Amino acid sequence: MIIIDTHTHFYDPSRPQGVPWPGPKETALYRTVLPEHFRALAEPEGITGTVVVEASPWVEDNQWILDLAAKDKIIVGHVGNLTPGSEDFGKNLARFAANPLYRGIRTRSLNVNDLSQGAAIADVARLMDYDLELDLMARPDELPMVRALSKRIPDLRIVMPHLAHQRINGQAADPVWVEGLQQLADCPNVYMKVSALVEMTGQRPAPTDLEYYLPTLDALWNTLGEDRLIYGSNWPVCGPFAEYSTVKRIVTEYWATKSEEAQEKFFWKNSLKAYLWDQSRI
Repeated sequence: MIIIDTHTHFYDPSRPQGVPWPGPKETALYRTVLPEHFRALAEPEGITGTVVVEASPWVEDNQWILDLAAKDKIIVGHVGNLTPGSEDFGKNLARFAANPLYRGIRTRSLNVNDLSQGAAIADVARLMDYDLELDLMARPDELPMVRALSKRIPDLRIVMPHLAHQRINGQAADPVWVEGLQQLADCPNVYMKVSALVEMTGQRPAPTDLEYYLPTLDALWNTLGEDRLIYGSNWPVCGPFAEYSTVKRIVTEYWATKSEEAQEKFFWKNSLKAYLWDQSRI
């Protein structure tokens, strides 16, 4: 089966300019992380390819990832990092979108609680000119605003990483988060990335048994269903919490209880719909 990991980060602190993230004090992460390092971990787990999500705010690091992708086909797509509402947003978007591997942008700066931000919202709408998506970082209490954005720009594909930053404690899922997911049920253009699963426990090492994650995964399945959930690891950030193989095993065990079609949707078909990553690379 095809398996696409839709959330990885690559960076190299040894570059002359260094990196804006992670910092030297983040000893578990501050090292060179390139496609060959990911491949060594991922291929034994059956991973076919990855969508790289840019964590650097430096505009030229969008190009740095595209240059990596030109050399290694394990990268099937790139979610860049541009700031909607910034002066050069349109120029930068047109530049990077000319590369078919550039599949969208991630933003932290869009205040989904203020949909009156004219310039930012207009820039987000520009993504549709290039058939790109938006990775939107959101918190559980912001899910109603994600719904509002989705209804305002219904043709824009929105992917929420990291479970919308819902904490996991092995107990029943947070009612605020569940209610927010329910409000998104009728927004077919909104996807949830099941990434940062072990990080959301806040434990190092994180629990390794599927049972600990069941309330969270069941809430996702029962609200968004088989067509809106996407696999992502958040490697290498997940590393201090659990081995890559553990991250993959937890979700594999859960989806093994679902139909074969549901498994294929989770591991690659839904991400293809959301990102339109390059199928010629697999």
